[in-house]
Amino acid sequence: ELQIGLKNYDPQKDKRFSGTVKLPYIPRPKLKICILGDAAHCERGQQIGIDTMDVEALKKLNKNKKLVKKLAKKYSAFLASDTVIKQIPRLLGPG
Repeated sequence: ELQIGLKNYDPQKDKRFSGTVKLPYIPRPKLKICILGDAAHCERGQQIGIDTMDVEALKKLNKNKKLVKKLAKKYSAFLASDTVIKQIPRLLGPG
């Protein structure tokens, strides 16, 4: 989320507006994202070319700290389904 203060703009009159700004450069060109999701989210991620892992793939890591750390270093960010996010500590172990 980004907040910007504008000159000569009264927020009381115009409550909100939405828009997009195209940045002149890519902020993170090598951003690697992995989706930890249910079947529907994994399928959607594969359609757009993002790496995905389902619950079964997470169970294969078997709380092995070396494998979990290797997975964490491989990606810049993780997106998780609301159904899977509650199971992550149980599947991967604490921390």
